[in-house]
Amino acid sequence: MRILLLCLTPLVALGADQTPVQRLFDGKLNASQRATACFELRGNSEPDIINAMGKALEDPAVLSCAAENLRIAGAHSAGAIDALTRALASQDAQVRAAAVRELGTFQKPELLETIAQAAKDENLLVATNALSGLVEYQDPAVASMAIPYLAALANGGGMIGDMALDRLAQLQSATALGIARELLRSSQVPDQLYAMRVIGAFGDASDLEQLAKIAKSSPESLSQRARGFGFMPAINLARAAQSAMESIRGRTMPAN
Repeated sequence: MRILLLCLTPLVALGADQTPVQRLFDGKLNASQRATACFELRGNSEPDIINAMGKALEDPAVLSCAAENLRIAGAHSAGAIDALTRALASQDAQVRAAAVRELGTFQKPELLETIAQAAKDENLLVATNALSGLVEYQDPAVASMAIPYLAALANGGGMIGDMALDRLAQLQSATALGIARELLRSSQVPDQLYAMRVIGAFGDASDLEQLAKIAKSSPESLSQRARGFGFMPAINLARAAQSAMESIRGRTMPAN
């Protein structure tokens, strides 16, 4: 029994005399212990703690906690926002994704260009998190400032462009409609589908002719295999065009 107690003593005492920052980076501690140390520092916006959180972003074990700590500290410290912005240069996509997601929550106009640039990241996780960051701009006073950046992304089509178009339609339907009319000529089925959704919601009789051509064409579907998602049903472009036409007529033509 005495031998067993002697063996356990170092384990019990491990980290007991360390500060939270020291425990945060102590590789001898397990992930749970280090996360606890990170949580103890939450709300602390002192410069040395901010620097520690910026460094902790590169550690998968405490990445999420560190990013959250910086978001909370950012309400009182420009240094926390700077740390998240610097993290966008990380070689680790997980770090870039976490940082840009938190940056959007500040809704600061001066961060729009940085976040929009991250939405062009070659890593899809980073790009989608950046788009989510742009969506965080909900306050009407600043949300309108995101419109040029959303429009630039939407013009490019693709998954991020289509998501940007969707958000743009919520903020400024006229701009979204103009882009949607251009994307309707895209060779990519998802672009056309998003375009038709916007046109159906905001278009007018001038859009009916082009939609009618698609509706009368041979049904063109986007198969599960083509989309890359095993649970996504096939999509019929002709049916989508018909639905958009019905929506326009329902909005613009007087009832009998």
